[in-house]
Amino acid sequence: MTLSVGDPAPDFTLPGTDGTPEGTRDYALNGFRGGPVVLVFYPGDNTPVCTRQLTTYTTEADQFADVGAQVLAISPQDVPSHQDFADKQGGFAFPLLADTDKAVGESYGVLGPIGFYRRSVFVVDGDGVVRYAHRAVAGLTFRPTNEIVDAVRSIG
Repeated sequence: MTLSVGDPAPDFTLPGTDGTPEGTRDYALNGFRGGPVVLVFYPGDNTPVCTRQLTTYTTEADQFADVGAQVLAISPQDVPSHQDFADKQGGFAFPLLADTDKAVGESYGVLGPIGFYRRSVFVVDGDGVVRYAHRAVAGLTFRPTNEIVDAVRSIG
């Protein structure tokens, strides 16, 4: 079964880091209930397109804040890798979460044919329902901030 718009978002708890000592902790999707959450699944730390995507979303973080959206970026690398990636980029405006066993990626249907993450974005509303879903086929580009923000605004 493929996760679609209108489906309940699979809950998860993953270790992650927001670049601060107290921000290196477990993050649970249901901990953000009551407001929209943007889940950004990306294939890998320190890769060209992923770096461009996450730095763009950080530069444009005020647009997510304006609609009250919490961004969570998720990939299969571990927390030390995420911390290194964030340090090299001067930090990100949102936590990077570690789905090392790819169970969350599998539950959201973002694993490609050979088990790699496909670049994907989901918007989950305050009640935990998927309101926007995009899974890239090739993953050489990423969804623009304004498109994601418009999706958040439309659930409003």
